[in-house]
Amino acid sequence: MAHYFNEPSRTFSEYLLVPGYSSCECTPDKVSLKTPLVKYRKGQEEPALHMNIPMVSAIMQSVSGERMATALAREGGISFIYGSQTVENEAAMVRRVKAAKAGFVFSDSNIKVDATLADVLALKERTGHSTMAVTEDGTANGKLLGIVTSRDYRVSRMSLDTKVSEFMTPFANLVYAKEGCTLSEANDIIWENKLNALPVVDEQQCLTSFVFRKDYDSHKENPNELLDEHKRYIVGAGINTRDYETRVPALVEAGADVLCIDSSEGFSQWQAITLKWIRDHYGDSVKVGAGNVVDAEGFRFLAEAGADFIKIGIGGGSICITREQKGIGRGQATATIEVAKARDAYFKETGIYIPICSDGGIVHDYHITLALAMGADFVMLGRYFSRFEESPTKKVTINGTYMKEYWGEGSARARNWQRYDMGGDNKLSFVEGVDSYVPYAGALKDNVALTLSKVKHTMCNCGALTIEELQQKAKITLVSATSIVEGGAHDVVVKDNTIDAKVK
Repeated sequence: MAHYFNEPSRTFSEYLLVPGYSSCECTPDKVSLKTPLVKYRKGQEEPALHMNIPMVSAIMQSVSGERMATALAREGGISFIYGSQTVENEAAMVRRVKAAKAGFVFSDSNIKVDATLADVLALKERTGHSTMAVTEDGTANGKLLGIVTSRDYRVSRMSLDTKVSEFMTPFANLVYAKEGCTLSEANDIIWENKLNALPVVDEQQCLTSFVFRKDYDSHKENPNELLDEHKRYIVGAGINTRDYETRVPALVEAGADVLCIDSSEGFSQWQAITLKWIRDHYGDSVKVGAGNVVDAEGFRFLAEAGADFIKIGIGGGSICITREQKGIGRGQATATIEVAKARDAYFKETGIYIPICSDGGIVHDYHITLALAMGADFVMLGRYFSRFEESPTKKVTINGTYMKEYWGEGSARARNWQRYDMGGDNKLSFVEGVDSYVPYAGALKDNVALTLSKVKHTMCNCGALTIEELQQKAKITLVSATSIVEGGAHDVVVKDNTIDAKVK
């Protein structure tokens, strides 16, 4: 007969952390959120890859593009570029992220020399950037012919059909750096010449990147930047269990630091076959995560198949309707707790520690802390990151409010059949995700800083200065439906903060 679990599966909202003893030394500024990304022999060696914050962005079209990847790496986390695109496009995205050394910015505002002032204003509106490269073909790596900044034109005194060639600063008058210069050398040129932006070009005069004066302070303000030995941003990429023989080599050649099999359900022979192929061709040099699973049996299967980290979660995402469509899944908190126990048991048996990632079910910031306390080494977030300026989607106005588009990989819009394929006929038979909007939240940096501040403060309430210490010391309690109501504002009339109260 079928196996029945004795306890109901629970969500993060059904738990609270109980405070522990906090010493005077336990302050948020002393908390370290450093966490391993890939498996290693704990106590004997350091992991080949780690993160400085326990956050990765989801392998989704509407979340993880190249802008997200560089922005999150600056904060100490990792993005996994979405794999539901052509091999060539995904590899190109990875390549551009790797080309964006810390301080060297890939140009996303480029225009042709025969464009008009109207085109310049439209591009500025779309990207928010006033510095634009004028290249021969209008691409980010075309031959640099000049630069346009807001100081080069005045809308009130110029016709909108004025050609860019008439008001740009031509290449002959530009101060520039040659490809291969260091960030220190580039900044010296900027300061010596009182520049705001320094283009970097190759031997053929093709633009490779920009270095901005404002980024000097930004670089100093990002001590958690996640960089490889060449000072390039660390980036991940999603793969599937269908075209891995062509996709994996392309992504490795492009410079991806870590891969992850993107699948709605990881307890399958397809994933074991994919992992074996990677190990047969690359050994342990290519790091690859797998998933998703929701119980100990699934974890053990992927651990023995060779996964470097394992993702937990089925049906818990805000745009995921797998549970409604198929009746498959498990409450995210229960799944995390069980898989964490399996991970610890596997470590005791083998001496190998395999990091686990809680993917989905995060609604409030405190859910991240709960996931970590329950045993997760890091969390994967979709909706959370989709709200930010750096996500790949459009910013739209809905009923006077700025929103960002957000859709699931199993939605009709994404049509990512590879993620849900069960050896069928190469198509998405029915949707397992929705197409939606989320409130626009601004820049990633500000939001992540606020979230991590909450995590650090809560860890201090639990008497923990590291994630590992949190997992050892945390006291977690189930809460009733009534206590959930009690936890928010209740039995009062909350003031409308948008209206100044009149005190009589």
